[in-house]
Amino acid sequence: MLVEGSIRWQITEDCPWDLLLALAFRALAGLAEDCAEQIPPVEPPLEPVDLAGIDRDALAAQWRGWWTGIVPRATRPFISQVRPPHFEVFDRALELQELVYRSYDQAMHWAEERHREYLRAVAAREHPLADAYELVQRRQFELRRQTGSFRLDLEVLPVQGRGAWVVAPDTVIISENLRDDPEAFREWLKPVVIALV
Repeated sequence: MLVEGSIRWQITEDCPWDLLLALAFRALAGLAEDCAEQIPPVEPPLEPVDLAGIDRDALAAQWRGWWTGIVPRATRPFISQVRPPHFEVFDRALELQELVYRSYDQAMHWAEERHREYLRAVAAREHPLADAYELVQRRQFELRRQTGSFRLDLEVLPVQGRGAWVVAPDTVIISENLRDDPEAFREWLKPVVIALV
């Protein structure tokens, strides 16, 4: 996780493992139009698995419950709880647990590849969150005062298109395409910083 800020403010950037896995399982179950539908489908796409014997409505409800708990950084487990062999985290979400049993290897492979791509993109930047820091500093200078307290968590994920979606207080999902375009990212972030500072 990248962190920039001071005692008064903090901007973080990450490509959280559990969010990658959740979007992979959403794609594998063909639930993109039913679950967190404001977030576009993943890129590259995943081929849906056979859901025979799985109640699709229950699966969608269980996925949404899991997503709600892992989207905010404050409630996301520090270490992913989606671990074989039994996937105990889903012991009360049996439809979701069955999906994970059927598609765990595919989801893990996809998530590992996407996470490596994210880390390469971060390593290619000279100062990973310098753009955010500079925007906050410039805004403080314009206002001739220090910023009030705020936190902004940017979750960079491999979804189609270019955009940003507020998914929880202080939490925004950003497409890789937006984050990898420095000019477009600054253009998007500037009004956000103006509103927060």
